Amino acid sequence: MEETKQNMTMEQEYKYYAFISYNKKDTEWGKRVQRKLEHYRMPATMCSEKGWKRKPINPVFFAPTDIQPGGLTEELQERLRASRNLIVICSPNSAQSEWVGKEIEYFHSLGRTENIHFFIVDGSPNSGNPDTECFNPVIKKLDLPEILGANVNEKIYRWPWLNKDRAYVQLVSKLLGVEFDTIWKRHKRLLIRRAIAWTLGAILVVGAIVGVWLANQPFDAKVGLNEVSTSNQQLPPLKDAIVSITLDNETKTDTITTMDSHALFANIPHRYLNQQAHITLTCQDFLPIDTTITLSRDVTLDISRDPSVYGAVRFCLWNPWSESYIPNTPVEVAGHQAKSDANGIVSLFIPLEEQSRAYLVKAPFALEEDSIHMPCGENDVMSKR
Repeated sequence: MEETKQNMTMEQEYKYYAFISYNKKDTEWGKRVQRKLEHYRMPATMCSEKGWKRKPINPVFFAPTDIQPGGLTEELQERLRASRNLIVICSPNSAQSEWVGKEIEYFHSLGRTENIHFFIVDGSPNSGNPDTECFNPVIKKLDLPEILGANVNEKIYRWPWLNKDRAYVQLVSKLLGVEFDTIWKRHKRLLIRRAIAWTLGAILVVGAIVGVWLANQPFDAKVGLNEVSTSNQQLPPLKDAIVSITLDNETKTDTITTMDSHALFANIPHRYLNQQAHITLTCQDFLPIDTTITLSRDVTLDISRDPSVYGAVRFCLWNPWSESYIPNTPVEVAGHQAKSDANGIVSLFIPLEEQSRAYLVKAPFALEEDSIHMPCGENDVMSKR
């Protein structure tokens, strides 16, 4: 409890948890460090033990968001005095900055040398080369203790982003005075969980996008035929059925050449899938179709033969010697009995299952031809021999 009170007292002594010293060329790094530190959440158990807030490193002073840097003005000195820690963004830029050196020097004069922390974003410490040296020369001038800065470019892990996160956690552990491993192990677990969540989320998003994309792709509709009338091998097979589909004001047409083939309507906009569409079919020897269907990728149309084409027998009995029609005469057509009317016309219907392309005709007298070829009509004549 006493340690908690002491920590709370120390927090109250300073307006800022840390002051970020940087060169203007490293402004983006300064903003990033400020954001990372102010939003870093510590474990609830540790916060309870230490008397911290869940985000204990807050606030962090960064000049672009508060005042314009222009030298060690009284205002800037006041900010340094009000800061518990000094964070130096180290790079060849800040190593050559007079004002970064002055800020380090002033903070050192406040007797808080142990609270100076270095965050290396570029260059190398103690390289001796002005082009690569990342530590400001005032550090040697003040004979500050040898301090290893957190280095975002340290190659501990294969992935640069993980090395950067490690450097942030190093800085956090130094600012809070806790063991690095204590929070780094937890931080890695959070990163792994976050990476898994992001990966799964990305997979789901990509899957959803691909699903929507696939679902909205144009589709091909195949139209096949199914004969529902009695099958009769004596009759000609289906040939060249013309199929048309009307979608809004556009009509697509294709031909089905045989009963086992199909019509293909390619690249139909997806919005028509499972919607009502007008379809027609015309084919010699078969009944026409003119109806509305629910459009899908596979459409089957039930078709029937027109029974009248080969079933409606109609011809005239003719006597060429008297040049007159032969009325009221019994005849037999394919085994079916009929009789010519007063005008010599013979009419009868042959059932579909018995139909053929030609029928044998028998009369009480000999005929020039003994078969009537279908289709036929009143202009077809069976002449007496």
